[in-house]
Amino acid sequence: MRRAGAGLLAAGLLALAGCTSSSPPPPEEPPAPVNPLAGVSFFASVPNVATRQADDYAAEGRDEDAAAIRHIGEQPTTVWFTGVDPDAATRARTLVADAAKAGRMPVITVYNIPGRDCGSYSAGGAGDADEYRAWTDSLAAALAGAPVLIVLEPDAVAQAVDGCAGPPAERYALLAHAVAAFAANAQARIYLDAGNSSWITDLERLADGLRASGIAQADGFALNVSNFETTAASAAYGTRLSGVLGGAHFVVDTSRNGNGPNPVSGVARWCNPPGRAIGADPTTDTGVPLLDALLWVKRPGESDGECDRGDPAAGAWYEEYALALAGR
Repeated sequence: MRRAGAGLLAAGLLALAGCTSSSPPPPEEPPAPVNPLAGVSFFASVPNVATRQADDYAAEGRDEDAAAIRHIGEQPTTVWFTGVDPDAATRARTLVADAAKAGRMPVITVYNIPGRDCGSYSAGGAGDADEYRAWTDSLAAALAGAPVLIVLEPDAVAQAVDGCAGPPAERYALLAHAVAAFAANAQARIYLDAGNSSWITDLERLADGLRASGIAQADGFALNVSNFETTAASAAYGTRLSGVLGGAHFVVDTSRNGNGPNPVSGVARWCNPPGRAIGADPTTDTGVPLLDALLWVKRPGESDGECDRGDPAAGAWYEEYALALAGR
């Protein structure tokens, strides 16, 4: 695993010249994994839709609502690159330049795999394999030499393992190409998405998909993107998956997991479910070995889709839902 942490140290011999004791030395404890993100501060791209909403509330005298939504807007949240922006490379260069001025690391989500979301609410993505390879190569070139954390293709591996993404080998090959393109930047930290803790229960199959998708060249995997599973459940699942992968590190999206998932199954569990709450703020101080960071991959208040009830389109700002997540 690329820069995934320190390996086990070999036990040293304790016998010294002239020592007559034959007792074996006590076994050494393996060293704690080294967090490659330790001490990193993430970049918050401000102003944004949430801070502008907070400004509107403040102008209306809605001070408590303004404070709640401003907290959302001021958190470091990933910037999504989905292929719909013809100027993605320019936007990426601007983002890393702004982050460098602030002395912080930007976080981006790459989300443009062909057949994205298996035709559901976030359907789209590149038109074919050639278009995807060219797009990722262009984006990687724009990020070259810059410190950046990349969450790569939410749901793509898990959907392939789940059987809804067409021939898995084709998707895995495209993901491996993307990992290699971004990994050419030695300052990039790449986490290949692995779904969430309630999705793929066969960790061997999931690990096989991640291996075929190039995780050996990445820094680890990502969990719970745009989902609601608790941090504790995600950390436990990630630790088990890490064991299957030989010690891979991982990151967890905590943006909306403060109350855990909706107990109702199906669409109601993940698509703008009621009664949810924002989770822990982004940090690299996780207290969990191998868990490198808690991230806000999706900004609270951005819709998951129409949800069969006429909610805003996926990714659109959903004012009422943002307020609900913030406890207003």
